[in-house]
Amino acid sequence: MPNRTGGAFFTSQRPLEASALRSSAMAKGSTPWCSPVVRVKQIEEQLVTLRTSLICAFNQLLDLKDLNTGVHSTRLAEWAIHVASELGLEEPALADIEVSALLHDIGKVGIPDAILNKPARLTPEEYELMKKHPEYGWAVLHQVPGFQQASLLILHHHESYDGKGYPGGLRGDEIPIGSRIVSVIDAFDAMVSSRPYRTGLPLEEAVRRLTEASGTQFDPSVVKIFLPLAEAEMPSVFAAAGTSISAAL
Repeated sequence: MPNRTGGAFFTSQRPLEASALRSSAMAKGSTPWCSPVVRVKQIEEQLVTLRTSLICAFNQLLDLKDLNTGVHSTRLAEWAIHVASELGLEEPALADIEVSALLHDIGKVGIPDAILNKPARLTPEEYELMKKHPEYGWAVLHQVPGFQQASLLILHHHESYDGKGYPGGLRGDEIPIGSRIVSVIDAFDAMVSSRPYRTGLPLEEAVRRLTEASGTQFDPSVVKIFLPLAEAEMPSVFAAAGTSISAAL
């Protein structure tokens, strides 16, 4: 007599017959049987693969727009995960922070090259357009399932701790912690990186400026954790940023 367990019928008296039926179905080209647990695991792995592929595709897009951006974003992601971990953040927050650090500049695909690569100071009008890139980034990513939280971190990564940033004028803890982390490391990396219109700053000057802006533009707790990391990785940072060690010293 059939036994019902967990919502499914099992014939305990004839397990060999049940096995034979499954083998026969597979032989006829049917989809191999697998347990619901295994199937859920497979779907989860497929979603992770899809998420990774999307991030890589967006990074390729950034590389096409600006060859320095890919290296810049990868470096920021490594730093962001380190700082976030030191602050005691856990998954899934770490995953969202990693994505936001990697793709924080994705909105720059909507900024004209003439502005991005201008070898001179931007005009007020050009600067206002440049300030739109966090909103452009949010507009792209928040439509992708699973990227909504990361898109919010990108939207607010140019907010200032004192409330004088953009686009929302948020201050202090109103700013998502992931955005505060990306803000600090993005600013530092921008300072030491060479641009078409200027040479990257020496390490000591970048550290001085970051420290000076701690508590006004930047979250002091993030700055405190990040600076030792930046100083420890100085050789690789300046090699990737295009500034020599001798210039830094």
